[in-house]
Amino acid sequence: MADKSGPGAFGGMLKAVSKIEPQELKGTAASFLLVLILMAAYYVLRPVRDAMSSDWTDAEVSLLWTINFFFSFAVVAIYGLCATRISVRHLVPAVYGFFAVTFVAFYAGARFVDDAVLIDKAFYVWVSVFSLFPISVFWSFMSDLHTREQSKRLFGVITTGASVGAIIGPSIALAFSDLGTYNLILVASGVLIAMLPIIAYLQAIKRNNPYYQRTEGRMQALPTLGGNPLAGFKLFLQNRFLLGIGLFLFLYTGIGSFVYLELKNLMADYSRVDRTEIWAFMDLATNTLTILTGLFVTSRLATRFGLGWTLALLPVVVAGGLLSVAMVPVLAIVVGLQIFRRAGNYGITRPAREMLFTYVDQETRFKAKPVIDVVVYRGGDVFWGWSFAGLTQVLGLGMAAVAVIGAGISAIWALVGFYLGRRAQAVDTETEPPSGTAGQ
Repeated sequence: MADKSGPGAFGGMLKAVSKIEPQELKGTAASFLLVLILMAAYYVLRPVRDAMSSDWTDAEVSLLWTINFFFSFAVVAIYGLCATRISVRHLVPAVYGFFAVTFVAFYAGARFVDDAVLIDKAFYVWVSVFSLFPISVFWSFMSDLHTREQSKRLFGVITTGASVGAIIGPSIALAFSDLGTYNLILVASGVLIAMLPIIAYLQAIKRNNPYYQRTEGRMQALPTLGGNPLAGFKLFLQNRFLLGIGLFLFLYTGIGSFVYLELKNLMADYSRVDRTEIWAFMDLATNTLTILTGLFVTSRLATRFGLGWTLALLPVVVAGGLLSVAMVPVLAIVVGLQIFRRAGNYGITRPAREMLFTYVDQETRFKAKPVIDVVVYRGGDVFWGWSFAGLTQVLGLGMAAVAVIGAGISAIWALVGFYLGRRAQAVDTETEPPSGTAGQ
């Protein structure tokens, strides 16, 4: 049995506030720090990427988005090949080490290759891949590290590290802005390297701390994943539970696209300075609300009401918000909706969705999950972006009509989330994954 000596009064207070057991404090803190560093690195790179886009036409940026979808598909397939041959213990740090090396290569290319435009566009696509793929691997690692019961208590707290990183990252970019745009790429690479010892520490906790040992039947860890390099796509397409998660994410991207594009249209008459201030305010409000929600709300929702209601909560709130937009299509309401949508996703819906992956086997976590998080997400971006354009520019629908359609999509989104949560919780006492196939 593990040592029950915790950090005294502090541990008791922490458990009362956030449901963290004293024996989980070190692991939770390290997980929090890991995602903080990852997101800080991304938010150092994001302004570098977005600054480049101002030099290109809308058609060029749209083409890069399309290229990004196909490139993301290829990256996930290559990752699947690596997952068949590299042990999970080495796979996770290898992903972050690889990205760190690629950013050094982009820095060198920008310095020594004559065609800087080609390098910049390749960098734009690569950072867009980085915005989804490494965070997917992070959550694969978290769902592999934690038990089902732990995930409901701890994932909300851990995800707040991403919001803290989203605040620290731009601060790093501003502090080192005098170094020049390309030198920030090297800074981000160095930040990523700092993740490697933390990953090793968490892996040691999983091996040595009984509180992190799984007792969930056939969910045991494997030395290597083996199998087909494209097994992740096969697992996704043949498993109803995974298809449901994919549909849930696909509908989420649709709502995100609708709200984002409606904001863009409402701000068309504002100056660029005013737009920048509004977007900055939304980022600040979103990150603040996410931290508060993750620390004090998510674990209580998941443990008291279950995953079904937790996953359905945000879609229901968004549906109500979109109906409000349909009745009063003004900027203030859409801004408020965007803040609650993003904060609700980062603080509640995303960690709840990641809890679902504690109900599947290790191969599914590391192979099928990136297919959902990257390929389905980017495919959703392409599909819903063109759908919005078709509704407004081809059919000529106004904002109110589009908002009503969005509310309908949100209702379906809520039903899918409720089904997934209830399906997962129905097997809490069973030894098989929700699909009943052990990842087949």
